Amino acid sequence: MQLNGNIKMMETSLNEGNACYYLPIGDAAVDMNALVGESIELTFNQIINCVNCGKKTNKSYSQGYCYLCGVNEGTALARCDMCIMKPETCHYHLGTCREPEWGVENCFQPTIVYLANSSGIKVGITRKTNTPNRWIDQGAISALPILEVGSRIKSGQIEVALKSFIADKTNWRNMLKNEVVVSDLNSMKSSLLQKVTNEINMTEAITLEDDVVTINYPVIKYPTKVVSLNFDKTPVISGVLEGIKGQYLLLDVGVLNIRKFSSYNLTLST
Repeated sequence: MQLNGNIKMMETSLNEGNACYYLPIGDAAVDMNALVGESIELTFNQIINCVNCGKKTNKSYSQGYCYLCGVNEGTALARCDMCIMKPETCHYHLGTCREPEWGVENCFQPTIVYLANSSGIKVGITRKTNTPNRWIDQGAISALPILEVGSRIKSGQIEVALKSFIADKTNWRNMLKNEVVVSDLNSMKSSLLQKVTNEINMTEAITLEDDVVTINYPVIKYPTKVVSLNFDKTPVISGVLEGIKGQYLLLDVGVLNIRKFSSYNLTLST
């Protein structure tokens, strides 16, 4: 098999507790789970096209955008604004959102605050419709929704309060090596919610009674040492695909962050 085209981050789903991955490349979507255990080759064709406007760009910004769409103050899209990384800084109410309609459609929807075991326990937020995909993208082995609010800014305010007691980042190297310090998510939920009652009341958050979601990844061998692969330094990457976790391909020669290279034009050969 040989396919060419611009790639995007892998599409994910959960099937009976198992993470399923599909790599969008050009007009195709490759079942990556089926390639685990096989030799693959990915070649960077020295072309990057902005995922928004399609123009060629020498560098990818904000995971797939050109400078004008991703960085430039006067033209950058709202989805590339700092408030996407820090939702508590949302400025829609000030009338300064770069794309108000996009903001309403994406930032004022039911949003979940969750706990997850990724490298250790962490708190995170995601749009309600984006579960369990968000947890798979982060390489979590289990996750538990704890609160639901009506907007990203409210979820961000709760997350900031919880960060005083729990991490909000994943140690990606430990996650890829499957060196996970597992915590009892239900016990942590009970403890943490008692510490942020003011924020829960302020944001009118709804406490959820969901079950813990467990996620298994298509991996036959985890790396003992994490070596990052980079198309900008090594345009041809080949090896045996030993697994997939988060948005990473785990090859016998190193790990490749597919999300980082969204909008790169590649050739996939098997």
